[in-house]
Amino acid sequence: MTVLIEQPSATGQADPDAAGDVGRLVVSCVDGPGIVSKISTFLHRRGANILQSDQYSTGPRGGRFFLRIVFHLPGLPAELAGLERAFAAEVAHPLGARFQLRDASVPTRVALFVSRYDHCLLDLLWRARRGELPIEVVQVVSNHADLAPEVAAFGVPFEHIPVSRTTKSAAEARQLALVRGRVDLVVLARYMQILSGGFLDTVGVPVINIHHSFLPAFAGAGPYERAKERGVKLIGATAHYATEDLDEGPIIEQDVVRVSHRVTARELPQRGADIERAVLARAVAWHAQDRVLVNGRTTIIF
Repeated sequence: MTVLIEQPSATGQADPDAAGDVGRLVVSCVDGPGIVSKISTFLHRRGANILQSDQYSTGPRGGRFFLRIVFHLPGLPAELAGLERAFAAEVAHPLGARFQLRDASVPTRVALFVSRYDHCLLDLLWRARRGELPIEVVQVVSNHADLAPEVAAFGVPFEHIPVSRTTKSAAEARQLALVRGRVDLVVLARYMQILSGGFLDTVGVPVINIHHSFLPAFAGAGPYERAKERGVKLIGATAHYATEDLDEGPIIEQDVVRVSHRVTARELPQRGADIERAVLARAVAWHAQDRVLVNGRTTIIF
């Protein structure tokens, strides 16, 4: 049985799951009969009430099964560690499943990496301060010092770590020392540097990136100018998980806006910035709400 839920909405309100004693459970494994029964029975026996459930299978035979459940359990914070151990032993291990079980009231700790473009950075800081995103921004890292005053106004630590070809390795070592163990997610809010495979392997948390949706058509410098010259009719943005394969990680969210010949080359980046802000905010919100499950090179969004 599939319990249908509404498609996740854009940000603009507090996380609906983040009430007291509410937990979230996400599971992925090889599909087969009885999985939902095993999980719901486990929760029922421990006094949990399922508030929301969604599931998806990539195929009835040999496919992968994905599940997201929101549940209420009195005294959850104190019970969480024991619940996690019991679920691993009684359900996940027999199914060969990967899972995550968490207290929905605990915000996702985030580090924001940025260069000189401020639109995505300030939008995320503003939304987080207003409670529109279930995140806690614990650190901003930049390869330029320009945005330090703006970040200081939000009361968030700012660290300037210059990066050049000759200092890249040392700079990434400083970045890792700064964020490792302190964050659950790194967001590249228009960070105009390529993170090395070593950084991505070592940081130990997912990394979300945002870029314009011209790729691969207009890669490199001046994409909007060249897009204008080509006469594009749609511009957009893509948020995805960063991998060692540049700009090819699993896509979380995309959006576009139509433009005409009347839109100037100067206006195109302005409209693109609006889309980048909205797309990145939705991707961060969905990740922080455990709505995004990775399936190889693609994603399942609940």
